[in-house]
Amino acid sequence: MRRVIGGLAIASFVVAWAAGRLLASRLRSVALDQPNARSLHERPVPRTGGIAILLGAALALGLGAGELWPLMAMALALAAVSFLDDLRGLPTVARLLAHFAACGAFAWYVLSPMHPVELAVLIVAGVWITNLYNFMDGADGLAGGMAAIGFGAYSAAAGLAGHLPLASMCAALAAASAGFLTQNFFPARLFLGDVGSIPLGFLVYALGILGWRDDIWPLWFPVLVFAPFIGDATLTLLKRLLRMEAVWRAHRDHYYQRMVRMGVGHRGTALAAYAVMLACAIAALLARQQPPAIQASVFLGMLLLLGMLAAWVDVRWRRSAHDRETA
Repeated sequence: MRRVIGGLAIASFVVAWAAGRLLASRLRSVALDQPNARSLHERPVPRTGGIAILLGAALALGLGAGELWPLMAMALALAAVSFLDDLRGLPTVARLLAHFAACGAFAWYVLSPMHPVELAVLIVAGVWITNLYNFMDGADGLAGGMAAIGFGAYSAAAGLAGHLPLASMCAALAAASAGFLTQNFFPARLFLGDVGSIPLGFLVYALGILGWRDDIWPLWFPVLVFAPFIGDATLTLLKRLLRMEAVWRAHRDHYYQRMVRMGVGHRGTALAAYAVMLACAIAALLARQQPPAIQASVFLGMLLLLGMLAAWVDVRWRRSAHDRETA
């Protein structure tokens, strides 16, 4: 199994790396992300990097993960809709309908029969995770690094449980994300775009649920692995709701955006985020098969740590804003 997964990871990395270089150079004009008042970049950057990741990950279907083709088909359908959004722009309602359709079809296919209320909760959670990955794709190296570390943790847990299809798919996603990251780390020459962030968010949700259904990990495991993204996006949304802001509009109030704007920069923010992501992934891997009391302690302890980091950023942000006003 290790040889199959290792070979697949290498192939996925190479395919994503080669495709990324092509998309960042000869095909860079296909879909350009133009700088605006809400963005953190200052020059047009291609937003087609998701294509490179999906190409690399698709190798898994022929090398150990063939039975997961319906899941990959849903992700590719979301990628097609999202790519159209990248090119021309789609109404928010149309995008959300596509997200609900994919998450609903997956939940019904994988979890049925299940109580309708529980199924509805999981579908809404899937739509949120699908979208929050897009919200968190706004700084060089951030979303690609989270994908490489997060899906790497999924693959490790699935491999240890002997689940070859799931381990293969997650390994391919992790390696392809690392291949993309060679073009996305600061200074980024290529962005994920909606064509990448939306299907990645969907796969975070779908593969996490699949592992839970097959008793590979408890339900909290994928939540903790991707907690840096889930926590930032969810806490930011709640704070904006309390301020009665139009939450559907683009903004620069995420914690990672504040860190970049405070002077930490894209590189420093990404490296700090990688450390937090690795800590969450390692804690989740070590605790997933421990007694329930230890699992709960690790989960709550890591959430407390993330909350303390968020509070630190809030304090630094207020001081930074005060310094700008008094300068």
